[in-house]
Amino acid sequence: MSTSVREVRERIPLAMVTIRPARIFDINEVMMIERASFQEQYPQSLFMMFLENNPNTFLVAEYGRKVIGYVMGYLRPDMEGHIMSIAVDPAYRGNGIGSTLLTEAIERLIREGARYIGLEVRVSNIGAIKLYERFGFRRVKRIIGYYSDGEDAYYMLLPADEWRGN
Repeated sequence: MSTSVREVRERIPLAMVTIRPARIFDINEVMMIERASFQEQYPQSLFMMFLENNPNTFLVAEYGRKVIGYVMGYLRPDMEGHIMSIAVDPAYRGNGIGSTLLTEAIERLIREGARYIGLEVRVSNIGAIKLYERFGFRRVKRIIGYYSDGEDAYYMLLPADEWRGN
């Protein structure tokens, strides 16, 4: 009898998870989560550059001194906040960490003046699409061949004035 991924996930109290700005020494753990989460990974140099340029909206979720999730957001010159990447360590998924990270990133981007929050998501990533829709994001367009493997993406948008918190 095989053990499923869901059976090995660790249940943790969300109250014990801290959301804080990422620091340089978090990058290795963030990269491990990135590799475990995505077919296409951003290079470490991009994470380093992102950290330097967006210190208030590159956030990590920490549990017991271990980084278990991250979100990278930034504010574009046109005042659109953008979620570049969000992921939770597979062992800790299902605890509300992704929702907590997304909430904090949205709120920080709005405080910085974002009028909209946008993101791209694989059309096959039904779980993420449902999460974003629960937050009020709407599919605005389909981007053909967005990913290097040829898969399309949805561009999703949340108007800041429609954000009610989660």
